[in-house]
Amino acid sequence: MSTETKKLDNALFDLNGKPSYKQAFPLALQHVVAMIVGCVTPAIIIGGMAMDSGEITAADMTILVQSALLIAGIATLMQLASWKHRIGSGLPVIMGVSFAYLASLQGITEQFDLATLFGATLVGGVVAVLVGIFIKRLLFLFPPLVTGTVVFVIGVTLYPTAVKYMAGGAGSENYGSWQNWVVALITLAVVTVLNHCTKGITKLASILIGMVVGYIVAIFFGLVDFSAVAQANWIQFTEPVHFGLKFEASSIITMAILYTINSVQAIGDFTATTDGGMDRVPTEQELSGGIIGNGLASMIGAVIGGLPTATFSQNVGIVTTTKVVAKRVFYMASGMIIIAGLIPKFASALTTIPSCVLGGATISVFASITMTGIKLIAKSELTARNTAIVGLGVALGVGVTLVPETLAAFPQWVTLIFGKSAVVLATIITVVLNQILPKDVEETAV
Repeated sequence: MSTETKKLDNALFDLNGKPSYKQAFPLALQHVVAMIVGCVTPAIIIGGMAMDSGEITAADMTILVQSALLIAGIATLMQLASWKHRIGSGLPVIMGVSFAYLASLQGITEQFDLATLFGATLVGGVVAVLVGIFIKRLLFLFPPLVTGTVVFVIGVTLYPTAVKYMAGGAGSENYGSWQNWVVALITLAVVTVLNHCTKGITKLASILIGMVVGYIVAIFFGLVDFSAVAQANWIQFTEPVHFGLKFEASSIITMAILYTINSVQAIGDFTATTDGGMDRVPTEQELSGGIIGNGLASMIGAVIGGLPTATFSQNVGIVTTTKVVAKRVFYMASGMIIIAGLIPKFASALTTIPSCVLGGATISVFASITMTGIKLIAKSELTARNTAIVGLGVALGVGVTLVPETLAAFPQWVTLIFGKSAVVLATIITVVLNQILPKDVEETAV
């Protein structure tokens, strides 16, 4: 191996290294492949709800998907090009639209409209900035026991969404048909086999490959409609505030709580990135700047029609596996994501993915989220106190949202905050119980 080649190879493992573009491109593409489906799926789900209610058109749906990609690329760029780590972490991370907000976004869209959703997202971004500024003082509220319970509830509450999509999407003409289930199960089978029986790019891109296979099968079943793609433009810039902005108190409170939770979750991803890729822990400035950067990105997203962003754990996994941390790779990835977001034809093609394919692919993602929560919970000793905190948080959080009519006698805002999002209620309960239940009494593990 020549000295020049060694230099380039080593540059891939240096944060400020400058590997050749030939080396960096496939690694950047790998990150894009790993995140793109997860990034656009929440936008497709929320857009589908808005279309079913008659609020938006197919063209608006394309804009939602475009904006999801745009804000993901912008948020990633902001993290990389940090200003003295005060805005942006300066770490090699990929940002994207997060599933963690999905259940609450569905509740807001169902009860109000997209304008209210984006108004709450804008204010939520402000809250994230404040959390970033004061993060050191807030960490005591969110030990692994609490964050693990919250992450577990996020995963569990997303299961109905995945199953409904596997059946074809609630309200569709062929909902529950055998064709939908066949496509969904084939997609799930491919994802599962590739994820557990292969290595390298096929393992990392298992969800994408599974969706491609499911998509092809769906075409043979006549489940794919390409008419929207033909009508879409090649290049289009998103119109600011296209969906409007409305500010409603209960929606804002819900999003503020979720942004706080996900800011704390981001610390885990930043830590995993530096530990796995650079053998160190992140500095307080990097953590603070990363959360502030994400808050500002989400505020921009609310203006251009992008849903809330977060660090993408699958991309963190790539970093810890490959040890490639050179910013040049991630700058290239962010550029690819932004370019994809400027091409309506591409965004429109993504909206043609049938619901059954999305359901078959995402149920494994939701299962992974749930198991991540369990792993976090298991970091704490399962004493009577800790199991009570977890059990009550899950029981009340999930239980109330399964029967929201039990809150019918209360004002509407109570139903939205506590009856639509199990995550919000579970967070409040676990945080409060963890602070008030005595910790100085010796307990027997159960």
